Amino acid sequence: MPATNRPNAEVVSNDPTGLTRIFRALRYRNYRLFFIGQGISLIGTWMQQVAISWLVYSLTNSAWLLGVVAFSGLICTFLLTPFAGVLVDRLDRHRILVVTQILAMLQALTLAAVVLTGSAAVWNLILLSMALGLINAFDMPTRQSFVLDMVTNRADLSNAIALNSSLFNSARLIGPSIAGVMVATVGEGLCFLINGISFIAVIACLLAMRMAPTPPRAGKENFFRGMKDGANYAFGFPPVKYIIVLLAFSALVAMPYPVLMPVFAGEVLKGGANTLGFLMASAGVGALAGAIYLAMRKNAFGLDKVIVVSTLSFGAGLICFSLSRIVVLSMLFMAITGFGMVVQLAACNTILQTIADDDKRGRVMSLYVMSFMGLAPFGSLLFGGLADIIGAPYTLLIGGVCILTGGVIFARKFSSIKGMVHRAYVKRGLMPD
Repeated sequence: MPATNRPNAEVVSNDPTGLTRIFRALRYRNYRLFFIGQGISLIGTWMQQVAISWLVYSLTNSAWLLGVVAFSGLICTFLLTPFAGVLVDRLDRHRILVVTQILAMLQALTLAAVVLTGSAAVWNLILLSMALGLINAFDMPTRQSFVLDMVTNRADLSNAIALNSSLFNSARLIGPSIAGVMVATVGEGLCFLINGISFIAVIACLLAMRMAPTPPRAGKENFFRGMKDGANYAFGFPPVKYIIVLLAFSALVAMPYPVLMPVFAGEVLKGGANTLGFLMASAGVGALAGAIYLAMRKNAFGLDKVIVVSTLSFGAGLICFSLSRIVVLSMLFMAITGFGMVVQLAACNTILQTIADDDKRGRVMSLYVMSFMGLAPFGSLLFGGLADIIGAPYTLLIGGVCILTGGVIFARKFSSIKGMVHRAYVKRGLMPD
């Protein structure tokens, strides 16, 4: 679809090369602003994630409670995301994002106040995690759907999603490293405070965007009928269905691995907060490499094979990491794990947004978020409980074997419906019939 046929379209060259191809989505002004604001804010987000996991572990010394705190936040995402998807397809996505970012800032500042005043306890950390999960239930599907509102040429969508992943994982590299040092020297509270302040950047960039008025979308449709129609569309279209099922399975058996990182850092590898930061940063290095690889791709064609290879890499990385007792090797296997997980997520994201109908994109992306974020709380509880019974290494070993099996099954299923994906690309004007 030509960029000039959509609101907010910008005229850009159609055949970028070299570095211009890697960063071609930055030619859109609104996306540039989004990219800058997120680049600052996400560093604080990763600092908070590492700091809160270490805080919970230092307060409780329990892998189970690590899983409980993670569950408390993510369960809200699981329960509310389907409702959020309908609103994303009806309301102005730009305004929704401004509101969710302001609320996330207030959550981080409240968390900082609780810790800096010495009031931190498991119960209030659980409540604040639930509050953030509620915010994310509306923020994440909106954020995913909003990409095509900024990058108005669908041909550049895959690049924008890859750049989002590279940004996310650059922050994943920087944030945990800073958090590991800060937790060891000045404590967790300042990590939360810095995260709260960092939201000012993304809010300012969102307010600086020039967005055309958004016409009402399906406003007269019954709310629950809208949810049902979105689910019927997603699960009635095999390419979307298989991708969502794969992500849901991955979220249950493999993606909660960060929950156990404090256990590996402290007990398995005999380290401390710095070791935790190094492990998380290593996963970020691999994830960043995966995002750059995707950004270098010309288009979305062939991403089904990329999903298979990345899923197998994800599983192999977890298996090797679970068997390692050497910090350097563990960091290497974390990098492989991070590469596989992020490439899987970004490739799935790209295919879903490329082939989904515009009027159902919000609901499809809400199911995307629900599949990997919503089921992750159950995976977190599963990982925490199993780790207390059989140990963290065996828990990750089982998860790695499961995700390898899932990748093989997906490869067999998806190969039978590639023609549907091809026809969707033709319909979107991305390739000739």
